[in-house]
Amino acid sequence: MISHALTIVINELNKHFIDDYKSSETVAKLGNLADGFGSGVLSRTDLFFSVVNIKEEKALKNLPNYVRNDVTLKALYENPPLFLNFQILVTAPHETYSLGLSLLSRVIRFFQYKNVFTQDNVDPASIITNSPTNSLDHLESFKLIFDLYSASMEEVNHLWGTLGGKQYPFVIYWMRMLDLKFKTVPQESSLIIEVNTKFTHKPSSSI
Repeated sequence: MISHALTIVINELNKHFIDDYKSSETVAKLGNLADGFGSGVLSRTDLFFSVVNIKEEKALKNLPNYVRNDVTLKALYENPPLFLNFQILVTAPHETYSLGLSLLSRVIRFFQYKNVFTQDNVDPASIITNSPTNSLDHLESFKLIFDLYSASMEEVNHLWGTLGGKQYPFVIYWMRMLDLKFKTVPQESSLIIEVNTKFTHKPSSSI
């Protein structure tokens, strides 16, 4: 689901490049910069989206583990979904530094005017193109919110040191509110609709 979420956003960004900048090729891709560029897997002409951190949304941690149905007088029990936030590193490692900066500025302007992605406001092709082959890895309903993250110089140093030491033009975003939940049939049980409050005391036995 993480891959599908980022793929949807990347497809929307590439569509923006084609429609507004008349780009003739796919520019933005998923990629791990730690793999390096010498192996031939990563191209210096592309934009890369990489997950560099994952955090749980604590504000939504204490949701109930049941859904009450007052019509059938049943309750469905299942663990609540995990709501996660992801730090996404967007890197423009173009060999021509000025072109890398131009690509990065286009990304920033894209997320400036469109930072919320749902199944209703994205192109249907963006959901299908390059989607995971297993249907269990697909997002059905989603709301992805992209917020710019301003890293400190210390954080930047640690980040690029972890990725291999070479720093390229980059920007970091929080991708918020991706809920992860496995599809399963929840357990069902009847609701408690009456509580007997009549108590009686057993008479003490005579000695």
